[in-house]
Amino acid sequence: MTGRSRLVPAAGAGALLVGIGLARFAYVPIFPAMVAAGWVDGGGAGLLGACNLTGYLLGALGGRGIGRRLGVPRAMDLGMALATLAFFACALRLEGAAALAWLGFWRGLAGLAGGVLMALAGPAVQAVVPPARRGAAAGVVMSGVGFGVVLGATLVPLLLQAGISGLWLGLGAASLAFWLVLRPLWPDPPPAETMGVPAGGQVPRATQLMVTYALAAAGMVAPMVYLADLGARGRGLEGLALAMIWVLFGLGGIAGTLTGGRLVGWLGGRRALMVWMMVEVAALACALLPGGAAVLLAAPLSGFAGIGISAVVLGAAREQAGSATGILWVRATALFALAQAGTGFALAALFKATGESHAAVFGAGLGFAVLAFLATLFSGEVGGMNSPKPPSSF
Repeated sequence: MTGRSRLVPAAGAGALLVGIGLARFAYVPIFPAMVAAGWVDGGGAGLLGACNLTGYLLGALGGRGIGRRLGVPRAMDLGMALATLAFFACALRLEGAAALAWLGFWRGLAGLAGGVLMALAGPAVQAVVPPARRGAAAGVVMSGVGFGVVLGATLVPLLLQAGISGLWLGLGAASLAFWLVLRPLWPDPPPAETMGVPAGGQVPRATQLMVTYALAAAGMVAPMVYLADLGARGRGLEGLALAMIWVLFGLGGIAGTLTGGRLVGWLGGRRALMVWMMVEVAALACALLPGGAAVLLAAPLSGFAGIGISAVVLGAAREQAGSATGILWVRATALFALAQAGTGFALAALFKATGESHAAVFGAGLGFAVLAFLATLFSGEVGGMNSPKPPSSF
């Protein structure tokens, strides 16, 4: 590989650092700060999280078409531009119902940017690296989400000293800087490798993979939206302990993504997903325990399971679909986004209806996680628990 091609996975990671790690997950530690500053109430803040998930769904559904029309590099430029613009727009504070509508629109647009980048970055990088490095490359690309979470957790407390508006402006400046540095390194695969179906072939349906991924996505909405608020308003954490929640979430995500792709290569997709579902169940169970220490334990487990699962599913998709990975990955990403968007609105309504009960939303998440584990456990498809290491576990 050339020196430039070795940097392509890192560029894919940088795209997800901005599009998912900052444009989506940096909102979680901002959630309690916006409520405390009177920008929105708790129900409104939850609704903004759901708007972001809806935008992510639209971006995931449209990412393949945008990549086909513009080419992958230009499509990734578009995603980064939208994420940057959304940060700057959120710095404008309006009053009354207009405030929620304004923030909801731009949080949705930030989600759309993340969906486009997620739909394109992973398959494009997979298509341009040698087969022997694809598992590791999948982990590197997806680790960008975890690094973005850690960066956001570091920047948010610092930028909050300038107020909520200053915080959004600072995140916009960071997004712009990453975009300018990364854009010369975007992957540029042949269209068929990222968008097409092999001649005479079909894209596998991968039903068990899709079902598990959707249920896991629904289960992770609670920590992905409400975890920092659980620590702040639910468990009374402050200062360093509160800041550590999201840092630990991001570090868990980095560990999960760097491990996920390799684990698929070692164990096969089904076994790897069983490991992930056990961790997700443990994470949500910890969040339901009393005391601040339980939240600090739930944070890295949630990051490991919720972010690392994307590397596992990308690796499993490549096992099954080969050069049609792009299509299968877009389907999986869209289903993940649909499950999270629907669950996001449902949990926002549940949170408001129960008087902002964290136990209600995290209990619902635990139920989804248990169902995801059972879906994987009782899968009877190729690559069962007693078979040798399979080429495809679904």
